[in-house]
Amino acid sequence: MIHQFDYGDAVRVTRNVRNDGTFPGLEIGELLMRRGSIGTVIEIGTFLQDQIIYTVHFLDAGRIVGCREEELIGADEPWNPSRFESRERVRAERDFAIQGEVVTPRGTVGEVLKVMRDLPGGVHYHVIFGGRVLCVPEASLSSLTPAEDEESPA
Repeated sequence: MIHQFDYGDAVRVTRNVRNDGTFPGLEIGELLMRRGSIGTVIEIGTFLQDQIIYTVHFLDAGRIVGCREEELIGADEPWNPSRFESRERVRAERDFAIQGEVVTPRGTVGEVLKVMRDLPGGVHYHVIFGGRVLCVPEASLSSLTPAEDEESPA
């Protein structure tokens, strides 16, 4: 397998990396590295013979974390930070309509399925509201409070 990055390359993680149970001393699901963090590739390996895994040293955080290739970009590549991330629950800040019919009223809670950072007009998200997936610009969404997030199903 051909790897995109090499030893010593500076890379940026494009999504939050959480403990999958392989990082000692932290609970499963705890945040290891925040999206946008920059580190240095110190080792290259594979997982299940079909995924390239980079061991990345995040010097500022003092952590060495395994990252999949699709989670990384070069540190000097354009980076457009996003407010939300996959699996995060969000609220519609306006009505969304298809052919003039409102399909998602303002205030509806949904879940981010995908972050798209390179669309014209800035960051957009695929968000599922009920059973419908919509492409929504970042400015049309807001965060839930922790209490709201716990009590309301998507």
